[in-house]
Amino acid sequence: MSFSEDYLNDDYDSYMDENEAKSKTNTCRELIDNGQILANIDFIEDTIQLCLEFDFIEDGLYLADALLEIVPYNAEAWQYKGIFLNNSFVFDEAYKCFQKALSLNPNDVESFINISIAEDNLGMFDDAVESLNKALAIDPNNEETFFSLGILYEKKERLQEAIDYFNNAVKIDTEYAEAWYELGYCYENIDQLGSALSAYEKYLDIIPDSFTGWYNKGIVHLRMEQYDKAINAFELSIALKEDFASSWFNIGFAYSKNGKFRDSIRAYKKAYELDPYDETLLFNMGQTYEELGSYQQAIKCYTEALKLDAEYYEAYLARGYCYDAIGKFQLALKDFNTAISITGNPEDAWYAKADLEYSLGKLNESIQSYKKAAEINPANFNAWNKLAETLYETGMWLDSLKAFDQCINLKPKHAGSFYSKAKINFLLSRTHDAIECLKSAFELDPNIKNEFTRDYPEVKSSKLFIKLLDDNKS
Repeated sequence: MSFSEDYLNDDYDSYMDENEAKSKTNTCRELIDNGQILANIDFIEDTIQLCLEFDFIEDGLYLADALLEIVPYNAEAWQYKGIFLNNSFVFDEAYKCFQKALSLNPNDVESFINISIAEDNLGMFDDAVESLNKALAIDPNNEETFFSLGILYEKKERLQEAIDYFNNAVKIDTEYAEAWYELGYCYENIDQLGSALSAYEKYLDIIPDSFTGWYNKGIVHLRMEQYDKAINAFELSIALKEDFASSWFNIGFAYSKNGKFRDSIRAYKKAYELDPYDETLLFNMGQTYEELGSYQQAIKCYTEALKLDAEYYEAYLARGYCYDAIGKFQLALKDFNTAISITGNPEDAWYAKADLEYSLGKLNESIQSYKKAAEINPANFNAWNKLAETLYETGMWLDSLKAFDQCINLKPKHAGSFYSKAKINFLLSRTHDAIECLKSAFELDPNIKNEFTRDYPEVKSSKLFIKLLDDNKS
């Protein structure tokens, strides 16, 4: 059988597209079916390379198997078959093929690199490392081997070791784009954001049209709170791939952090068009509507988010705040109660519920809710302070004193707590304790003296208090 002489052109790769490559594989199949393999081995090997390039896995396996029937001791053919099996996730069979290839050519670096991929996917981490170290022993300056070692350690989350290997790769080949990309990822995940940014910039110098590269660079700028730079990076990512929802989402977030809430909403809406099943996107959009005071729109966003995730604690809490803001108090309480019921740490929900109960005049209920918030987090100063104030209002003075003591334990220089204790001690006729608390309050905040004289106008006729005030003049 004859075939087009065009296929024999030395520079065919420079213009061959996927359709032409597919046509060439079909020609090879015909040659094989007609028993013309031996006379066309070089052509078949070239076509196998095309199958690797265009990811024609089924065709590649067929051609490799046919080649091995004729030349069963061809190490390269066994390696081809192993690569196709790796790409098919048939790692155990791929492993056997690479072992065969290495038995025929024990000094082949590429076979060691490829067998390490199979070993890694079979859970044989130490064997994979050993294979790559054997490859380095053969060729100590093989950047691909260093890169493969970096990937192994990155997958194990041993990121500093991965960084060392990736750095070795880029020392050998400064244009190794994939290694710069992985360096950026590793540095980002160990919070070395400046190094991550530099690595992504190196990557983008080599591959400037990578939408994921610009996206990752934008994420680093976000984490560095460089919102204008983040916006620029996401804009470039979007220009390269307009339907990349993640870039629209994050540019929306960057706009919101910059106070450009209308632009943020537009970006979130575009992201939502592309990915209507992202509850976090809907939540963030709701937060931005809140910033604009558009509580009804925010409620709609939170409601849609909850349709996607009925256990979304933050969405219940946020929607409850919105209901509170527009006067729908019972709906707010319902959301706060639901939030409390679905999480193991409902501190914020108890606090929000307590505030609402207080504003509705349900002081006893709010006391219980503040207590719950303080029990969950004993370091929550605001919860203890509001609890103490509410106990004071309801006449539970001894309990209030204990709560203010907790406030002082948490913030020893909180003048307001000392002053509140002084007022309670006056009510309990504990004049000495009250005066000691007043002294502390005045020392910490001299302005409290004015509040004291307003609260106790009769002080003007008391020599004791006049002396106390004079002794603590600022």
